[in-house]
Amino acid sequence: MPLDVIMPALGMAQDTGLIVAWHKHPGEAVAVGDVLFEVETDKATMEVEAQGDGFLTGVAAEAGQEVPVGQVIAQISDSAEAPAPAPAPDAKPDAKPDAKPDAIPEGDTIIMPTLGMAQDSGLLVRWLKAPGDAVQADDPLFEVETDKSTVEVAAGQDGFLAATLADEGEDVPVGQIIAIISAEKPANPVTRSAAQGSVAPKVVEKPSQAPPRASVAKPEHPAPIAPGGRILASPKARRLALEQGLDLARLVAAGHAQPFHASDIDTLRAMPVASAQTTAAAPARRLTAEIAQDGFAAFADWAAQEAGISDSDALLAGLAAASLGQGDATINVQAFERDRLFVGDGTQATAQQVPEGQPDLVLRDLRFTAITALCLGPEDQPVLTLTRSGTGYAVTFECAADQMSAPRAIAVLSAFAGRMQQPLRHLL
Repeated sequence: MPLDVIMPALGMAQDTGLIVAWHKHPGEAVAVGDVLFEVETDKATMEVEAQGDGFLTGVAAEAGQEVPVGQVIAQISDSAEAPAPAPAPDAKPDAKPDAKPDAIPEGDTIIMPTLGMAQDSGLLVRWLKAPGDAVQADDPLFEVETDKSTVEVAAGQDGFLAATLADEGEDVPVGQIIAIISAEKPANPVTRSAAQGSVAPKVVEKPSQAPPRASVAKPEHPAPIAPGGRILASPKARRLALEQGLDLARLVAAGHAQPFHASDIDTLRAMPVASAQTTAAAPARRLTAEIAQDGFAAFADWAAQEAGISDSDALLAGLAAASLGQGDATINVQAFERDRLFVGDGTQATAQQVPEGQPDLVLRDLRFTAITALCLGPEDQPVLTLTRSGTGYAVTFECAADQMSAPRAIAVLSAFAGRMQQPLRHLL
């Protein structure tokens, strides 16, 4: 029996995923653990592995296409010539007059999320809301356990819990719908087990979306930058570019086809330095500071235990925003396979993540890499880079002369280095 390949959920409130690239072609043999494709959300780019042996068939989405979470985008079949999957037949109402009404109400679907790279199911530990309860987007809805962790999953939208479609203690496949949240309070909330059958996800067609095609070949012309200005690239390509101080946007500007892979890094490295226009635009400022002791790790532990703030990127962005001394500031926190945008008001110990915007400052977190020093030159925004140095950190600040005066650059670096060494003073 063919095994459906669905668009996985890589985040708690994710409703779509962008296919960066396919690693297998239609009709090609695959084995459990083989990388099938790469998918990108607003938080990460991840490789999705095959969950069975067979042949990749029925590919219904191509690289560069945004696909709703839970939608079937391919199948793993017993033969390379397996026919495309037929549409699911319409459900027929129960003909028994004394049957208990159990129709699934209309509303937004909640699926079993993906919490790990090779996860194919999650154990529903317990429901934190009862059928019929009002919920808000940030309310914890249920607890799910994988082989590595137990996580509370938020509702993701406001409304009422109209249906629960899995029982506590059931192991539910990733992507299967386990709840419905409706806009109106349900008269008869539905309760089912996952063993009674899943509900097909409702796919909303976008007028601008091209019809699905089976072709997965790399385009001859450059693919457009994804929504929100993201560049399509594999995790390995992003990691190599970051390690070598290379800007993938130069490949886009030169007309190279996306998505980019590790082989494209050789092309980028060979490009003339003169093509990096920002470097020649203004003289560079480069300042460094040494932080003898790591004060941030203890601060992050305290924030998680006492304030419930477990996002270290948000904490770093809050410290950086306060160091700029300009009130509201947008901080782009970058690390391997992670690129997130935050807004801080300069008075809080943390910053709020936002989906898009133009950063005032880039903060590169390289504390957990082998890199100990770097000199990349000025970029479109001033850049603070954190690297390990003994038991503490080294902080490098780079900008163009026309982006920030020398006295202000010194003040920003001094303020940030001081906050990293003694973060609690930021709260005083």
